[in-house]
Amino acid sequence: MPTILVTGFGPFPGAPINPTEALVAALSRVRWRGTRVVTHIFHTSYDTVDTELPALLRRYRPDALLMFGLAAETPHLRIETWARNAMASAADAAGAVPPRNAIAPGSQSGLALPTPARDLRRAARRAGILAAVSEDAGDYLCNYLCWRAALAARKAGGPRFAAFIHVPNDIRPPDLARAGRAFLAVIAKSR
Repeated sequence: MPTILVTGFGPFPGAPINPTEALVAALSRVRWRGTRVVTHIFHTSYDTVDTELPALLRRYRPDALLMFGLAAETPHLRIETWARNAMASAADAAGAVPPRNAIAPGSQSGLALPTPARDLRRAARRAGILAAVSEDAGDYLCNYLCWRAALAARKAGGPRFAAFIHVPNDIRPPDLARAGRAFLAVIAKSR
């Protein structure tokens, strides 16, 4: 049975409430015939992503990743297509500050996420939610997870799709859940 791993993040400095937690909880209750949906909330730290993402990939062997993160200042959903080889000098929720400004020093400037971005944008619009395709996942934990997911998708036996959606802080929870279900449907059909 194909598996979709759906993830979000917990709170972090400047964001005491992360709407992706409630979104992932709502999506954990969605059932798709012939598809297993598993969910996970990452503590917003680099170490957690480095430890838990590989463990989740080994445990569930997902065919696809559907990841969510908060971009408080964005006016709409952003469907990320590119992970930058960059790290912010801002502390994560554990208080750790990256020791360097690149995820992989000396490596390429970015990695493409294998995501059905246009299909996801159409699904959001059909659900009545404004969404745009983006090539800039930032330089904080969302981008870091995108980078790690893009690498995982390149490995033999890795997920076929890795979609990352940035959500704004001011979207109503029912609207966000509706968009999340629409994204999940696209990923389930694309597998």
